[in-house]
Parts: sequence; structure tokens; C-alpha cells
Amino acid sequence: MTQVELRRQLAAEGVSPSVVERASGYTWDNGPGDVYGAHRHDYDKVLLCTAGSITFDLPEADGSVTLHVDERLDLAADTLHAAVVGPAGVRCYELHLPAGSLRRDA
Repeated sequence: MTQVELRRQLAAEGVSPSVVERASGYTWDNGPGDVYGAHRHDYDKVLLCTAGSITFDLPEADGSVTLHVDERLDLAADTLHAAVVGPAGVRCYELHLPAGSLRRDA
């Protein structure tokens, strides 16, 4: 999935097209075994894995999610999360939306 396709998909899922259009996004990568400690953000975050893998720990949900190529994770603002990069490293596209944008029940 491309960045453009991700933005189209979010709009099709009910996120305001104008919010999706204005959202900031960027690509990042990390090496095997890199660790992100537990933290929160004051914005909604959408992560799309474009290479490798990464496992997110979601302690308040008592679970974890491993992303592989073309898999995505939506994190609402204030969601506690940590991560460990997989054995081949990872590259992700990350999109930041205003808090509450991922709510699709309005």
C-alpha cells in the first residue's frame, strides 16, 4: 500500500477527507531489535509497515500487535504503546491526525 492509498483508505473509512489531506506524514526506519519505550501522543497516529516488521505492546489493552509489510495500526490519542523492531529491521509510514479523528461513529 502506498501513502496515497492509505490516505484514500482512511477517507473511505469515514475519516474526514479534509483532515486526511492536511495530516502530516513521514517515513522512518530502525534496525533489528531497536526498542521504543512506553509512551503516549496527544494526536491520533496511523502506522503502515512498508518493510520488515515491528511489534507494538499495548499494555492497557493487555495485548500486542505485530505489523508486517502492508499492515497498519491505528492508535488513538493517549494510547499507551511501546515497540520492538523485528529481526530484519522496519520501515514505516506514519500519519498524524488531530486527536479524535479516528472516531468513525459520528
